[in-house]
Amino acid sequence: MSFDSLGLSEPVVRAVQELGYTSPTPIQKQAIPAVLEGGDLLAGAQTGTGKTAGFTLPILERLSRSSTGHESGARAARPVRALILTPTRELAAQVEASVRAYGKYLKLKSTVLFGGVGINPQIEALKRGVDLVVATPGRLLDHMQQKTIDVSRLEILVLDEADRMLDMGFIHDIKRVLAQLPKKRQNLLFSATFSDEIKALADSLLQAPALIEVARRNTTAELVTQTIYPVDRERKRELLTHLIKTRNWFQVLVFTRTKHGANRLAEQLTKDGVSALAIHGNKSQSARTRALAEFKDGTLQVLVATDIAARGIDIDQLPHVVNFDLPNVPEDYVHRIGRTGRAGATGEAVSLVCVDERQLLKDIEKLIKRAVPQEVIPGFEPDPTAKPEPIQPRRNQGGTNRQPRSDQSRPQPARAKEPASGRAAPRAETRGGQTSDANRVDTKRVDAKRGDTKRSDPKRADARRPDSTRPDAKRADPKRADAKRPDSTRPDAKRPDAKRGAESDKHGRGPARSGNPNAAPGTDTRKPDGRNKRQEMEPRGRDQRASNPGALLGGRSRPSAASGD
Repeated sequence: MSFDSLGLSEPVVRAVQELGYTSPTPIQKQAIPAVLEGGDLLAGAQTGTGKTAGFTLPILERLSRSSTGHESGARAARPVRALILTPTRELAAQVEASVRAYGKYLKLKSTVLFGGVGINPQIEALKRGVDLVVATPGRLLDHMQQKTIDVSRLEILVLDEADRMLDMGFIHDIKRVLAQLPKKRQNLLFSATFSDEIKALADSLLQAPALIEVARRNTTAELVTQTIYPVDRERKRELLTHLIKTRNWFQVLVFTRTKHGANRLAEQLTKDGVSALAIHGNKSQSARTRALAEFKDGTLQVLVATDIAARGIDIDQLPHVVNFDLPNVPEDYVHRIGRTGRAGATGEAVSLVCVDERQLLKDIEKLIKRAVPQEVIPGFEPDPTAKPEPIQPRRNQGGTNRQPRSDQSRPQPARAKEPASGRAAPRAETRGGQTSDANRVDTKRVDAKRGDTKRSDPKRADARRPDSTRPDAKRADPKRADAKRPDSTRPDAKRPDAKRGAESDKHGRGPARSGNPNAAPGTDTRKPDGRNKRQEMEPRGRDQRASNPGALLGGRSRPSAASGD
């Protein structure tokens, strides 16, 4: 079967033939006619099967058939009619390069949008008018928020490597993108694995889709030789260097679990005399592009990568893939070794497994439904008495914990001002001087909103001493949390008046309470002339002292909070 028999026009077939392709792959034979029919499609295909051409070729064909009204003379009005979403920058660049190559003889324009580079050149390209856009979800949302892209007349949407996008936590971004697209459109979903999450996404996105499954669900490429090398965790790097040098390996793609691990391994291999560079999300886009280019042209012997960064690596004859660390997610193993054995070529996938990773290996073998052969390298026998250690989960790798993007950065809660030097932060107190959580809420402490469990005020030396032994004369009680609340609702409203009088603040904070047992709760015995505490204690005559029964009984009045103290 030839490409022209699939319904593709002469310009498209000519471009494909110039690239050296003479016959379509199995995924292309099924996907191209299905896409040309205009219906939705759910395709299960691993990397290296030719799936990119399986959807780009028919998309270009469909766009070219209806592009008569969008010639160069009407370039300013050229709408975006096809959108391809990919999980990573490298994959986006790779897909857009394929679009340009296949559409070489077509009057169609395309561009790629991803982060890590300036947004202004992308805006200018969109202003000039494009028919097809390849983008990562994050940067696409940036353009949508800035209204620099018009998708109101979109006809075709493609989710490439949808399983990886879900693994990286892009589901919220995808939903936000879908909400801004026209309801009437063709949807194409491609995935290497079919998880329950993928099925749920397909059910919500696709309408009566055609189903294509080239490879069995969650299987590894048949032409890839898989081997497990048991080794102690401390000798993994030494064994890797041994394998590369003794077996004369070139173009070796090595996977690590973390970005820090990738950097460290690349440095160690370089010290061992093996040319190596690391590629991951913390690297600049220029550094990632340069490392990938050197690896593809053979000047770089080893490329150390994390799962996410490796998604755009497309080398037809990549011979070796090494799992320096087994992935935490079994499906990632399928994606990793799918980098080799592409397009009918053979490949070798090697995994260095220590005692910590035995359970991860069991999960992988359960997923792929086969046991991976194991081989012990002489001189690198693992210690049978070694005890497994917990594996630290990877951080900042995306994953399912990725938070949804927002139009604005989430504001940080305001931090409380530090108390002045030598002063304790105010605390609410209840009976016995113990801090009350309920009253603490009433004081509206800012540091409680910070989520900081550490108190900034110094510890009170008398915090645990009973009232009868506490030197009240030396106490400096902070403001009461219930100072502004009606006396009838205070926590001590039902306490004996004598006891309340004994605990009165001697420094004039809070409302005064009568020491008269016959006085009603909440009676304010403060002098009407508003004299302060010292003036209250000064004699002004027998009649005046007698008018203050609280003073005669030893109780001390306090000005109310309304007095401004």
